[in-house]
Amino acid sequence: MKIGFIGAGKVGFSLGRYLKENEYTLSGYYSKSPASAEDAAKFCETNSFDTMKQLVEVSDVLFLTVPDGEIASVWERLKEIDICNKIICHTSGALSSEVFSGMKDRSVFGFSVHPILAISDKYESYKDLKSAFFTIEGSKEKLAEVAGVFKHCQNKVALIDANSKIKYHAACSIVSNFAVMLADVAKDMLLESGFSEENVFEAIGPLIVGNAENIVKKGTKEALTGPIERGDVQTVLKHISVLKEDDKRLYKEMAKRTLVLAENKHPERNYENMAEVLK
Repeated sequence: MKIGFIGAGKVGFSLGRYLKENEYTLSGYYSKSPASAEDAAKFCETNSFDTMKQLVEVSDVLFLTVPDGEIASVWERLKEIDICNKIICHTSGALSSEVFSGMKDRSVFGFSVHPILAISDKYESYKDLKSAFFTIEGSKEKLAEVAGVFKHCQNKVALIDANSKIKYHAACSIVSNFAVMLADVAKDMLLESGFSEENVFEAIGPLIVGNAENIVKKGTKEALTGPIERGDVQTVLKHISVLKEDDKRLYKEMAKRTLVLAENKHPERNYENMAEVLK
């Protein structure tokens, strides 16, 4: 199985190096930026190609590691080449394999392959892929084969349906992007409370990491703590009283969802007063 990459950004670099280190054979890279393809090829000890057609001819599997908005247009270019019996994968979390329109007419096997991981550095993030959970959906005929690539790498794999991709990606975005946003909101509040830029994350780092570890180990219900879970109405009222209007709206909306979790954790408790405060 020879694996080629169209696109030489952070995901292309990381996934290529990861598969290389797990003893898969890379055919090489093609990119609209020849310099990027050359850099990726050097990093992964493989080849770079001047044309997409050259890469396709020597590859059994192609990963389209390009931005989501370019996947459909790259696919249209691929359809002009002989891609019969090729496995074509993209790495978008939001798009399904259905972006490869007409793939059955060309005897092509299409997949979306997405690691649940924030890939932030093209030279370092490949090291984190060993702990990533991969979600895969696509052509049933080759589903086990594509999943087997990552199982061979000792990754856990979930097979999902194309219709679930958007909700799946929304969930990943909430965990990844919104967690960063919430930390940023907390940072601003702490700066206003006298903390410095230098020590603010040193201070709340153990809280962030500890909560993340508890969620993974125990689940969200058991990891929940704080004034809403305790039913401490007076503390919640004090929080609300010192917040700016935008932060107050954000706090209340999050608190309402937190209350649902608290009620689920403690069905024996009466949270009516807390619900009234959050209206």
